[in-house]
Amino acid sequence: MSREPDPSVLYPDVAAHGSLAAALQAAAAAQGMSLPLAVTPSDPLRHATFTSVLPHRHSSYVTAWQHERKWTIWGSSNDRLMVCGSTGDMRDLPRPIRGWAEGAGLDEIGQAAPFDLLTGHFEVPDNNPADVIASQWQWLLKDARDADWPQYRALIESAHAVPEFRGLHPFTSHWALSFSNTPHPPFSPPFVSIHSPRGTGDYTIREWWNGPALHQVATAAEAIAVAVGRIPADLLRTSFGNPH
Repeated sequence: MSREPDPSVLYPDVAAHGSLAAALQAAAAAQGMSLPLAVTPSDPLRHATFTSVLPHRHSSYVTAWQHERKWTIWGSSNDRLMVCGSTGDMRDLPRPIRGWAEGAGLDEIGQAAPFDLLTGHFEVPDNNPADVIASQWQWLLKDARDADWPQYRALIESAHAVPEFRGLHPFTSHWALSFSNTPHPPFSPPFVSIHSPRGTGDYTIREWWNGPALHQVATAAEAIAVAVGRIPADLLRTSFGNPH
């Protein structure tokens, strides 16, 4: 049975400061700034939390990798991930941490980080459903464009091009695309789940992600055309892009 490596071996400089929070504060001080970091008692060498002046920003922390010398920064807003990125240089972290803590805009925080940090979501402080859905679409489009999967990207972009779907909340399960008329669980009952092929093959339309195949078509545009025909009338009436 393999044992988890001792973090003090991979991170001796952090161990010398006694905690990741203290090591980050020292890195920040060397850059002329201070950070509102707190030690995580259960894993002080690999985990530290920080807060923001904006109340809708929460679940903010830095965590160190177990088997490779690297750190990941995470920041959520109203339960949606806004920033997430990794770097092998601790000196990259203080500026984006300070930006998040002091309420800087996401673009400014992203520019402060010399690594890919923004998830694609935009913040919705009042949590209104229409903007939450738009933010989810923006995240999904970025995720698809970053993925090495042309068929999946074509599916997401084709779905976003259809007004009926832009008013619905898109989500994926096992990379299959589905929709709901509410951005918050519980989602509305499933009516379509679209699976993208990898390489050659067809797009498969199901009612839910592991249900029986209902249709198989060659292109993303065809798959979306089939899916549009399956949208229940009550979902169209209550979708936030098509108010009744």
